[in-house]
Amino acid sequence: MSAVVTLNPVPPRSYRLGVMLGDGIGPEIVPAAVRVVDAALAAVGSASADWQELPLGASAIEQHGSAIPPATLEALAGLDGWLLGPHDSAAYPEPFRSQLNPSGAIRKHFDLYANVRPARGLGGGTAIAPDTDLVVVRENTEGFYADRNTHAGTGEYMPTPDVAVCMGVFTRPAVERIARAAFELARRRRRRVTIVHKANVLQLSSGLFKRVCLEVAEGYPDVAVDDVHIDAMTVHLLRRAHDFDVVVAENMFGDILSDLAGELAGSLGIAPSVNASDDRCMAQAAHGSAPDIAGRGLANPVAMILSAGMLLDWLGRRHGDERALDAAARVEEGVRAAVSDGVCTRDLGGTASTGEFAAAVVDRVAGR
Repeated sequence: MSAVVTLNPVPPRSYRLGVMLGDGIGPEIVPAAVRVVDAALAAVGSASADWQELPLGASAIEQHGSAIPPATLEALAGLDGWLLGPHDSAAYPEPFRSQLNPSGAIRKHFDLYANVRPARGLGGGTAIAPDTDLVVVRENTEGFYADRNTHAGTGEYMPTPDVAVCMGVFTRPAVERIARAAFELARRRRRRVTIVHKANVLQLSSGLFKRVCLEVAEGYPDVAVDDVHIDAMTVHLLRRAHDFDVVVAENMFGDILSDLAGELAGSLGIAPSVNASDDRCMAQAAHGSAPDIAGRGLANPVAMILSAGMLLDWLGRRHGDERALDAAARVEEGVRAAVSDGVCTRDLGGTASTGEFAAAVVDRVAGR
């Protein structure tokens, strides 16, 4: 008589997650995202997240003398992932205003080279192109943003008061890894990558970006690839955003295109993103801090909630955690269900407050 073997299910994994509220509407939308993540993890039978709030932004300047205190960076290094609220670094007092902003400092410190920004229309909203469903994969460490291009300093200088010089940098290793990230993502979607560049004019720098991306494409014969000049790409997005799947671009081009795509899909208020390396991930809404509506309950938390869902998806894929993947899917489904049922904030044509919208998503995530 053979022995009966009882297979123990894999116990739920508990994640230690950082929370940085940031400035402006951050203290409203980040807690909304935390509520939804908690509900999604509970709904799939996963362990609760261990949230650790860390100082960042204007309040950190007042209390710790730094917008991104060293203790915050040290704590982040020991966590599984982070939520970062928007910052209002343009309003910081000097010398903090002239320093690398908190988001840029974290990205640079942890080499978060991939900024992944989906744009997908929400039913019931006010989208210009509601059938938009694409992802901009933006190289995050070099390119035309001078503050990412040097070990020290910002890559900008003025030899005279009337002359300003800005340095752009492109390297094969950085382009190769962002291209691989784009093609790997395309394999999980509709298997098409569009390379955006300006190689017809910037033949060496942008030309290197295009050439290396095409070289990487040879290792993905199952993924269709094309390339488009940045100026033409803006027109194509306006006319036929639904034709695009994964778009890979250098830093500045990716930043501009993702804002355009987010607005086409409905609003920058629904534009999520993560900043990731191979072993670290930070969820961050693509929009700013909106200080004009801060504290009034008017902020749209969709982008921050969806960004937190993307973090769950990244954690699930990194750790082979099906519960985290299921929770991530529930987050997006809950947001879409709430909007489809007519629960929207003002920017999407509704009347719900930040808290009311978050509560509606929690109800749908929990199956209530």
